[in-house]
Amino acid sequence: MKRKTIEDYVELVYDLQKRGKRVHTNDIASALNIKPASVTEIFQKLDSEGYINYEKYSGVTLTSRGRNLAIRTKKKHQALKEFLILLGVDKQVAEKDACEMEHILDPTTMDIIIKFVEMINRCEITPFWLERFKRFVESGRLEECPPELVMLCQKVQKN
Repeated sequence: MKRKTIEDYVELVYDLQKRGKRVHTNDIASALNIKPASVTEIFQKLDSEGYINYEKYSGVTLTSRGRNLAIRTKKKHQALKEFLILLGVDKQVAEKDACEMEHILDPTTMDIIIKFVEMINRCEITPFWLERFKRFVESGRLEECPPELVMLCQKVQKN
């Protein structure tokens, strides 16, 4: 089974599962707008691969392996979404793109993006260069960097 399919399903089960409540075929079918029979087939495969506990007519719960994968996938998704929004991408587009990107990026690339987002989120104020970049994205015109910022950047680079 494709990694994307596995990650999408365990993430959805994780989101739908409330305090140990079992997630049923119809819950997933409704969320994805697909036939319940298709969900049953995927559930059987996810069960055989150790991501869920599946009992026919009783629904599913995530195994620890499935829960860990869902949490990792959600973390990747959230970081990518925040990263794209930081760059000035519309929130809805960022959400959609993050869903695709979370499955295909190299783990090293993903780790760097997560660290970048964490660093920006820990800043007390938004870095001037990020605000400058957003204005460039919006206007298509790159403003000349003020001389005092050039001097500050040069000073920081020397250290």
